[in-house]
Amino acid sequence: MIDNKIDIFTIYGHQACGFCRQAKTVLQANLIQFDYIDIHTENINPDDLAQKIGKPANTVPQIFYNNSYIGGYQELMKYLRDKNMIN
Repeated sequence: MIDNKIDIFTIYGHQACGFCRQAKTVLQANLIQFDYIDIHTENINPDDLAQKIGKPANTVPQIFYNNSYIGGYQELMKYLRDKNMIN
């Protein structure tokens, strides 16, 4: 069976978060596919995020690439530059 899995970023955030908006903007501007999960709409609390990440999560965005935890906005930018996904 051929695996048609698409590499994708997942951003956990909320509308009032400036870094969440910036992360979405960077990915959109570079035509990088991502899912955005609004923690308020989906009723995700800090304990839920901490369980997914494996450590306390008191801020957003919390960003993953496939199932690998990237971190927040600054870690996303470093990851994208290190992988030559943006200029």
